[in-house]
Order: sequence, then C-alpha cells, then structure tokens
Amino acid sequence: MFRVLIAAVFVCLATAIGAAPMASASGPYANCTQAHKDGRWDIPKGDPDYWPAEDRDNDGIACES
Repeated sequence: MFRVLIAAVFVCLATAIGAAPMASASGPYANCTQAHKDGRWDIPKGDPDYWPAEDRDNDGIACES
C-alpha cells in the first residue's frame, strides 16, 4: 500500500511540474527597455537576443545594467 501511495505522489508531482508554465523570453527585442521589462540585462554577444546597436561601448554586452 505504501508503494502505491508513493507512486501516486510521484505521478502527481510529475504532472504538476509538466503543467507548470515555462519561462520564455520574447526576444528579439526592439530596444533595451523592452528587454529589461522581460528581465533581460547584460545580454552577451553570442546570445540570440544580442544586437550590436544596443552594445554602446562595443564590449560584447548589450543592454547593460
């Protein structure tokens, strides 16, 4: 009986975790204000949301904090 209870709890937890919404960024962004509203700061070169126009000092980091 205890094994059945543990299995049921496991199934419920797995279902709850699978049903939880995933965090998703909405990039690419029109500007840093939009990125900041989405919680994105210090976007490094190589990140899909990086764009050179917002890397003002050309250090490879866009939308710096």
